[in-house]
Amino acid sequence: MDTNNLQFKTNYAVCSKIEPFYKGGKVQVSTDEKYIFCTCGTRVNILEIATGKVIQSIEQDDQEDITSFALSPDDEVLVTASRALLLKQWEWREGSCSRTWRAIHNSPVASMTFDPTSTLLATGGCDGTIKLWDVLKQYCTHNLKGSSGVVHLVQFHPDISLLQLFSSSMDSGIRVWDLRSSQCVCVLTSHYSAVTSLAFTPDGSTLISSGRDKICTVWDLKTKTATRTVPVFEAVEAVVLLPQTGDFSKLGVQSKGLHFITAGSKGVLRVWETSSARCVFTQTLPVHSPMASQEGADGDEHSLTYCLPLPSSARITTVTAEHNFLIYDLPYLTLQQQFVGYNDEVLDVKFLGPTDSHIVVATNSPQLKVFELASSSCQILYGHTDTILSLDVFRKGSMFASCAKDNSIRLWRMNTKTAEVCCVAQGFGHANAVGTICCSRLKESFVATGSQDCTIKVWDLPVSLRTKEGPKVEDLTARVTEKGHDKDVNSVAISPNDKLLASGSQDRTAKLWTTSDLALRGVFRGHRRGVWCVQFSPMDQVLATSSADGSVRLWGLHDFSCLKTFEGHDASVLKIIFVSRGTQLLTSGSDGLLKLWTIKTNECMKTLDAHQDKVWGLHANRKDDQLVTGSADSCIVLWKDVTEAELAEEQAKQEDQILKQQELSNLLHEKKYLKALGLAISLGQPHTVLRVIKEIRGGEEGPAELQKTILKLRQDQKEAVLSYCSMWNTNARNCQEAQAVIQVLLTHESPEQLVQYKGARGALEGLIPYTERHFQRIGRLLQASMFVDYMWQNMRLTGKPRHGEIQDEEMDTSSLSQLLPLFTIDKQPSHSPGKTGAEEEEEEEEE
Repeated sequence: MDTNNLQFKTNYAVCSKIEPFYKGGKVQVSTDEKYIFCTCGTRVNILEIATGKVIQSIEQDDQEDITSFALSPDDEVLVTASRALLLKQWEWREGSCSRTWRAIHNSPVASMTFDPTSTLLATGGCDGTIKLWDVLKQYCTHNLKGSSGVVHLVQFHPDISLLQLFSSSMDSGIRVWDLRSSQCVCVLTSHYSAVTSLAFTPDGSTLISSGRDKICTVWDLKTKTATRTVPVFEAVEAVVLLPQTGDFSKLGVQSKGLHFITAGSKGVLRVWETSSARCVFTQTLPVHSPMASQEGADGDEHSLTYCLPLPSSARITTVTAEHNFLIYDLPYLTLQQQFVGYNDEVLDVKFLGPTDSHIVVATNSPQLKVFELASSSCQILYGHTDTILSLDVFRKGSMFASCAKDNSIRLWRMNTKTAEVCCVAQGFGHANAVGTICCSRLKESFVATGSQDCTIKVWDLPVSLRTKEGPKVEDLTARVTEKGHDKDVNSVAISPNDKLLASGSQDRTAKLWTTSDLALRGVFRGHRRGVWCVQFSPMDQVLATSSADGSVRLWGLHDFSCLKTFEGHDASVLKIIFVSRGTQLLTSGSDGLLKLWTIKTNECMKTLDAHQDKVWGLHANRKDDQLVTGSADSCIVLWKDVTEAELAEEQAKQEDQILKQQELSNLLHEKKYLKALGLAISLGQPHTVLRVIKEIRGGEEGPAELQKTILKLRQDQKEAVLSYCSMWNTNARNCQEAQAVIQVLLTHESPEQLVQYKGARGALEGLIPYTERHFQRIGRLLQASMFVDYMWQNMRLTGKPRHGEIQDEEMDTSSLSQLLPLFTIDKQPSHSPGKTGAEEEEEEEEE
């Protein structure tokens, strides 16, 4: 294989994430209808409707779960309540908490709401009390007692001049509170179960309440009486009034009376006419949706928990019990956008579409989710009846296959124009859960499956299926079946030429088969635990296997021998793919890590960490420049190859360094020391800064020039030089420059200014011990030099001149030096016994 022009990958970076943003709890839409606020454990996430991205996440500092929250009608103030019995007021656009106060409730706050003026905040607690707060003046205005049990619903009357608050608790009654007298003026009794929602008409004269007792009640608020009871035959979670103006004939509205929409346990939206108490419209569900088959029963799993109007844009938002957000246009109730709030455990993920514009995700559920990467909008595909375990995509990218625990496989096709996905074929035949599936590589001709019944099947695709666009689902039959292993088949793979098939099993072996008749070609033995994944190299006759023993092995297809072994994961290696035209491997493990390996050198080039749990899904796009991973932590991460970007950045950095080094040399040559020192500091190279300081000190007026240059530096530059000094001071060769700079700073900077320097304390602590060591060394040198001087004073000049001869100062002593040594050691003691040095000197003078 020609690898001369091949660029090895060195790194991937996270470019986007699809994370859980809603795990149940309250949901609210902003008044400008641009954002959806929803709870997710300790956070309130803010979802932008246009892009489907979480633009802000408000998180509690105390890590306590948020029990309720409320956004003011002017979209300015967000207040959250936590289990710590604290209320927090947030500037949500900045994500900052502006105020915190105790809720005074004896138990957590269950419900909250603002009045229409965004001034009063009502909180209903689990202790049966209701508190009202003036948010602007920051004090509690009312303490309303009398409710029994948890106050799970509070709502102000739309006419603020009435100063009325409506609440409901576990006694199923609707209490009307007069805020002027702080008294309950009326209890509206009609429901026999929890009241879930209240909807007021714009003029505030009529109220519609819904409950889990499968009825909706219309109330006349002037007389405080029920005018109509509408049996809806399902537990209703939300009720929304249809606008009085507008054409809603498509929703069965024929008269001008009051109409409302209900959302509940059946998972469908229905329109009701209050005058006749009859249903005039029922939403049509997808054909394969489980809710369509359970329309007559209450399916808690697929019920609707919220229904929120968006009146300005004529839309309506619903939230399902599976934490999915669905946005419909109001005149026709056609689905416009769909967001998935919680994915559960991600078991597999693949790129989809001719341009890899979508990803298809198998989560721990019977539904498939198809995400559009640009907008995060999602399609939910129904068909399987049990958890989907594996996915694979055909070469062209518009058709893919899935297998599930319901012992079946399904084929799906994406419409390349509308991006809609529908099921086109299904197959039954395995006796147990189908754990793995693989599509043919050259043409859309067949798929291979492996099951927990230890068998491998090859399914042929009918020719009509390749061009089929109709809604009918065709049946697939297995062309050949073979009991391939003694335990579960975890993985199957098809070679690039569609002639060979490999399988990996829990029995610790991998096997090679022919796709035409499933004839066994050979067995790969060597793993110590079950084989999780098998993959053919796209270029060489090599098979890669990954195992629960934490290793990855490469096998030759000719002799079935192990060619290479890669070890680095601390746990099971779950998925493996080839990248860089078969010269590198990417592996994912149950330790949450991804590893990039170069096959030729057996080297792990990079370890990528973005998941907190097992990484079950791993797939690369056709251009080989992006990855998608899915994990048991419910996160889907999109990775981008940044090898070229990092290389270009490194080259640009090197070029910039070279230019700056040349500029530095020019500045030093021109003796522009201030600019030279500033440039050296900006390079972040202590050795270069040291070279500049040595150059300055080597000049004629070195100390003065150094002092003038140091004092002209900015404070951040002085901080950098001070930190460098502590480094230079550790070496005796450079300590003089360090001490010179420190002397300038200590002489001309006050202690108060030095303390303000960033890192000054650490730099000074590092300077002290080495400075003491340098002084000790200088002291020892000084002592040694004085000893030499002392020895010099005690040496005697030999070869004295004869009596009567006069020596000139410039006499020729060359002959004398040849005869006698210039100096000799006086072997006689310098002092005679009993004589002092002064007496000896007197004797010498007499002589």
